[in-house]
Amino acid sequence: MSNTQHLQDFTTQVRRDILRMVHAVNSGHPGGSLGCAEFFTVLYQHQMQRKAGFDMDGIGEDLFFLSNGHISPVFYSVLARSGYFPVAELATFRKLNSRLQGHPTTHEGLPGIRMASGSLGQGLSVAIGAAQAKKLNGDAHLIYSLHGDGELQEGQNWEAIMYASAKKVDNLIATIDYNGQQIDGSTDDVLSLGNLKAKFEAFEWDVLEIKEGNNIDAIIAGLAEAKSRTGKGKPVCVLLHTVMGNGVDFMMHTHAWHGKAPNDEQLANGLAQNNETLGDY
Repeated sequence: MSNTQHLQDFTTQVRRDILRMVHAVNSGHPGGSLGCAEFFTVLYQHQMQRKAGFDMDGIGEDLFFLSNGHISPVFYSVLARSGYFPVAELATFRKLNSRLQGHPTTHEGLPGIRMASGSLGQGLSVAIGAAQAKKLNGDAHLIYSLHGDGELQEGQNWEAIMYASAKKVDNLIATIDYNGQQIDGSTDDVLSLGNLKAKFEAFEWDVLEIKEGNNIDAIIAGLAEAKSRTGKGKPVCVLLHTVMGNGVDFMMHTHAWHGKAPNDEQLANGLAQNNETLGDY
């Protein structure tokens, strides 16, 4: 089996997990989770250098920080299927006393979670701090982070973007989920981001785009290119063009499924489009 086939099978199973998790509790955010399934799969199954086990220090390995934490279903699925905690625990998503809440938290000690999220716009600041800590510790590994495009409407991001370039935080790869959708509509209608590439470049970031953000080969190539640009005096930004709800036809290209769970019939429809590959939890 080719590596790409493994990654595709992994992604398909993650999509099934997302649909089932959100449906089971009639709550959660399937749209952005589905749209980022390929990215998370490539990141954890191919790109990042990870140690066996988990510790919060993260010395000697690459680290990832999720800023738009409401897409926790895809994060939890990929973490579980990458060995951080039992896959069966996905069945506890958003239930009382579960470690798998709607936004990731750190107080329950869930392996793989390095920061809590809630209010948007804070993850880049955390990632920059971790990147600077890597340098202080003489650790040459990288920091990866993910942010929603609508999340960039929060002002703290732009303080962090300015700081990262000023301090030459060049061991950081920040990816923007560039799907053009947010909870109230398109980003253009709610609060246009304008020319995002030009804005990051104006803040002295090295910017590259992955035009096919739901294509595994394109993501592999794009993240490899991003890694090759680290260590050269500039933080790196990846604009990942994804389709919200990708892989489930009735959820695609619309903000309607940003935070809406499928009913029984819709679940069956979505699962029929994503065959079981690695075994349902």
